[in-house]
Amino acid sequence: MQNDHIIAYVSIGSNLGDRAGNLLLAIRGLLEAHLEVCRLSAIYETEPVEVEEQEHNNYLNLVAEIRVSNITPDQIMARMLRVEYLLERKEKFLKKPRTIDLDLLFYGSIQCETPFLTLPHPRLHQRKFVLVPLAELAPDLVHPVFNQTILQLLEKTEDKSIVKRWNPNKGLNTETKKILLDLKR
Repeated sequence: MQNDHIIAYVSIGSNLGDRAGNLLLAIRGLLEAHLEVCRLSAIYETEPVEVEEQEHNNYLNLVAEIRVSNITPDQIMARMLRVEYLLERKEKFLKKPRTIDLDLLFYGSIQCETPFLTLPHPRLHQRKFVLVPLAELAPDLVHPVFNQTILQLLEKTEDKSIVKRWNPNKGLNTETKKILLDLKR
């Protein structure tokens, strides 16, 4: 008997400490939690949205496409909360800077609302930092509540925050950039 697979999407963000390193550790955590990571969007640098006590760093965000079978959305969320805990995210529901933030955006086309989880994520259509990387992976994915594609939602969002593809070399000095270029040759 063949297992039925469901495609889910997870938003991953960080703005404290080694932001890129935190993203990698979160992806590793998803893999160690037995979630099959199929694809990753590019990494985007984004302005903070709805975050209090903002520190100086912008966020780094990406979206992961995962394939699951024999696991419920609540079980995925529990595993994601464990990854956040292991990466020192202490206050999940407070709008503060964070080492890591994992949000389950979609679990197939399932719609649910429990005290623990709402699917699809209730604010994803209002957030460019989610829509831009999600549109990179699944532009034609139809939001089951709004009956619009991710690309259509991105075009209609009122979020005016800046979301740009992250360039890890942007802050490097000239000598370091030269060394990196020489290594690529």
